[in-house]
Amino acid sequence: MAEGPSAKECRKCKRDLPPDSFARDKNRTDGLQVWCRECVAQYGAARYRHRREAMGKTVREKVHVPEGRKLCRACGEVKPRSEWHLKRSAPDGLASRCKGCRAVVLRQDHLKRKYGLTEAERDELIAAQGGVCSICLAAPATDVDHCHKTGRVRGVLCFNCNSGLGLLRDDPEAMYRAADYLEGNAWKPTLVAPGVYQLPS
Repeated sequence: MAEGPSAKECRKCKRDLPPDSFARDKNRTDGLQVWCRECVAQYGAARYRHRREAMGKTVREKVHVPEGRKLCRACGEVKPRSEWHLKRSAPDGLASRCKGCRAVVLRQDHLKRKYGLTEAERDELIAAQGGVCSICLAAPATDVDHCHKTGRVRGVLCFNCNSGLGLLRDDPEAMYRAADYLEGNAWKPTLVAPGVYQLPS
């Protein structure tokens, strides 16, 4: 039994210990947990694991993490603190995912938010094109192309071809004229009124 206000008995190991050997618990009359810190560290994890398994929930394995490093639960790797973005609201001041895993998630979110595609659906489009850009048929297909008016995905292009379409404002007439120009059929518009030009037929 406890000898006085300066001692408390641990219900697990039955030792009389000073109050600072117990963690706080505001639900108890004395404001302290019934098990000492040592017993909680030694046996508490097993009880928690047993309760979670009884509820049919998964229990993550405890991993030893050296000082100055952190475990990424997404990829399962222990990495140095430099591989993490800062996050003030987190207990350790670091984001929950490492920089590499965060980049993957951001790419997936961008594809879904902007184009309504998953990575698998984008990969299917690339495979259907033979892995190359639909316009130049040479460079690898990397950039999803879509209609800016309807939002419909048209295909996957290389960076240069996708940029070219954007710079020509997705205007088929301008692209026909550009192709004509490249073939050596230069044309000169005729001014018929202020700001109005007639194109050669």
